[in-house]
Order: sequence, then structure tokens, then C-alpha cells
Amino acid sequence: MALPDYQEIMLPLLGFVADGGEHSSRESVERMAEYFTLTEQERRELLPSGRQYTFDNRVGWARTYLKKAGLLESTRRGYFRITQRGQEVLKQNPTRIDARFLEKFPEFIDFRNSKPESGTVGVDENATNSQTPEELIEAAIQQLNQELAIEILDAIKACSPAFFEKLVVELLLKMGYGGTRKDAGQTVGQSGDGGVDGIINEDRLGLDVIYIQAKRWDNSVSRPEVQKFAGSLQGLRARKGIFITTSSFTREAKDFVEKIDSRIILIDGDRLTKLMIENNVGVTALAAYEIKKIDSDFFSDT
Repeated sequence: MALPDYQEIMLPLLGFVADGGEHSSRESVERMAEYFTLTEQERRELLPSGRQYTFDNRVGWARTYLKKAGLLESTRRGYFRITQRGQEVLKQNPTRIDARFLEKFPEFIDFRNSKPESGTVGVDENATNSQTPEELIEAAIQQLNQELAIEILDAIKACSPAFFEKLVVELLLKMGYGGTRKDAGQTVGQSGDGGVDGIINEDRLGLDVIYIQAKRWDNSVSRPEVQKFAGSLQGLRARKGIFITTSSFTREAKDFVEKIDSRIILIDGDRLTKLMIENNVGVTALAAYEIKKIDSDFFSDT
């Protein structure tokens, strides 16, 4: 099943604490996971940043919204309970509690309408939006990166094959292969010589080398091309290679590299642009934003 959004979690979360007792944030996540019968794989689904579990994030925001509406209250660090208002809401037997439902409470309206100038950052997404603020931010970043990837790929295709080979070596150096540009990466002859376009040290000491094939193509790279590269590696008594293209690889090409003794990594245009963005190759940062959360240890009074 699809993960419930943070608004779908609000009513069962409020019902979970209807006993009036004190409950921990961690307990609320576990109980909500049981309520929605999530699998272990669903529990471990991460936000695009890979830094937080998506479900944990959604339970956290459901809890925050209920607190802002005065239906829940914090008791101590990491613990909360239902309020009298929360009990009264449950007595109404609502079929759903969401952001629109919470707008009947003035405290929640203040929270939603608060501006940065007042010192409180409000949440300005549509009331029916199913994504948490972090998910909205990360989705926007993903969209920007997808558009950037298209621009990068178009720019690469407009450059010469020789430039593409140098770009590939530059990327591998940024990823930690080899040492300095002077002694770690080098171009081997002209494009296509011996089926190899470049060579780079796997480590700073040069204990092993990786051979590179770079194809600035529009058509998919088929098995014969990859097989030719594998043959070149054998001729050079090499064990490792990287085949990079601006296009894609056929299913037959992918199957082939999994069956041979040589270790060949295939990098298509999509993965190439992602690696360039991650390692700041051919791109420049326009702005950086930090998402901060409260440091609970700082406020510990023990």
C-alpha cells in the first residue's frame, strides 16, 4: 500500500492518545505503523535526501499540526498527551482530521498565517496537499535537478568527443579516484584507440588502474560495443573498466557485463548527469538552504 500522508495520520494519532496518558514520539511512530499495517520496507522508505524515514517525518508533522491546533500538548522532551480540546474533538466522531478541519481553531490559523518577519515560520502549502514541508522542498529540488540534468546533457552533446573524455576523467577525480589531475588522470591517444579512451588510478598510490570508454552518443550502446571494450581490457590485462555514455545501454549490454569476469561499470546519461550534479562538475551553486530542527539535548534540564 502507499504510505499514508501526514493528514491521514492525524485522526488515528489523536485516537491513539485518547487514554489521556503520556506517550513518546517514538511510540507514536510505532503505533501508527501498526495501525496502517506497514511493511518493514515501507517503514524504511526514505525521503529523497536519504536522511530521514518518510513515515517518521509524516507522523512528526501530524503531531506538530495537532499541537498547533491545541489538540495535543508537549509534557516533556519527546513526550506529549491529548488536551481537553482534543478529547472534545474525538467526542464529535469526525471521519477525518486534516489541515482544513484544524482551521476552526484560531491558534492553528495563527500558525498557518504567521510570517518570517514575526519570528515564526508558518507553513503556506494548500490545505489539501498531502506532502510535508520537507517533502515539498525535496520535490522542488528534485525537479530543479531534473531540469538541470537535461541542460547538462544538451551541453555535453554540443561539445567535442575529446572534451567529453576529459570531462569523464574530471568527474572520476572529483569522486575520489586517483590523486591530482597531473598524475592521476590521463587521456590515452585519440578517441577509440584500442577501444579505450582514458585511464585513471583507482587510488592515490596507483595500486590499480581503471580504464575508461566514453561515448558521446544519441543511440543506445548495444552489447557489441561493450563486448569490444571488454576485449580491450583483456588485451591490456586489466580487470576494471567504466563505460560512460550520454545515451543509454541496451538490456543485452547490461546482461553481458554481469556475466563476464572483468568488472565493468555502465554509466548512462541519466546517471552521468546525477553524478556531475552531486560532485559539482560543470555546475555552480546559486544558493544553499539549511533545514534546522530543535536540539533537544540543549534543552535537557537534567
